[in-house]
Amino acid sequence: MSSGVEAFLEYITIIKALSPKTIEAYRHDLTEIEMMASGALAGLESASIFKALSKIENKRTLNRKLSAINSFLDFCHTQRFDSKSSKFSLSKLPKTLPKYLPFESIIRGVESIDRGDWLGQRDYALILFLYATGTRISECLAVQEDDIEGEWLRVRHGKGEKERYIPIAQEALKALRTYQNTCPCVKQRALWMNYRYEPLSRISAFKITQKYLGVSPHALRHSYATGLILGGADLRVVQELLGHASLLTTQIYTHVQKHNLQVTVLECHPMAKIQSLK
Repeated sequence: MSSGVEAFLEYITIIKALSPKTIEAYRHDLTEIEMMASGALAGLESASIFKALSKIENKRTLNRKLSAINSFLDFCHTQRFDSKSSKFSLSKLPKTLPKYLPFESIIRGVESIDRGDWLGQRDYALILFLYATGTRISECLAVQEDDIEGEWLRVRHGKGEKERYIPIAQEALKALRTYQNTCPCVKQRALWMNYRYEPLSRISAFKITQKYLGVSPHALRHSYATGLILGGADLRVVQELLGHASLLTTQIYTHVQKHNLQVTVLECHPMAKIQSLK
């Protein structure tokens, strides 16, 4: 790893306070690029960088690495390590709708849960909590008892360590309290526990949502946002609730809204049912 990359990683760790996983992703991508190009990133010519990246076929992987390079080069310019400001354009990706579940499907899934023991109560509460708050699974699993303030959730471990507040639906709160009251383990800082009374892992949470809904926990975040957008919520409100740094990230849900309008017209408008006019 070059000294320039080391300085950048120190900057995003101390000054930007990015999450450990984000920092590790930057470390992996930037050091891999230096290995592929056989040189320190700060001193490489654009042609050398493009030649190294030309081996990457997956466009999403390519864009992630290009984004990492852009962040690094911007750091070099602002810190006056490099007098010129360089930026690489990202590859265009086809727009895809985020995977989400309609409300009815989620309700059918949670109603199938056997709540005869505390683990069933936990699974029921976890799914409703994810759907009611739209939290990332990492944020959800980091929630502690004192983060629930009345009918509000305080998210203290979001991306970039940004704090935000999210109102919680009554049914989700009720399910959460029932789970807490039936869980036999001694009260711990972590809210979500596994069968060994240890903090629930991301893998276990994935298995829970997959078992009852057939999707990942992140699909419930998309379902939360989609439900808000289709219900008429302002895009900036959704941005705040999701904890997106940029409105551009939230705008993907406008495609869901357009798709829903198109489906409605095709199903309901008389002209959509006519094959051809004489």
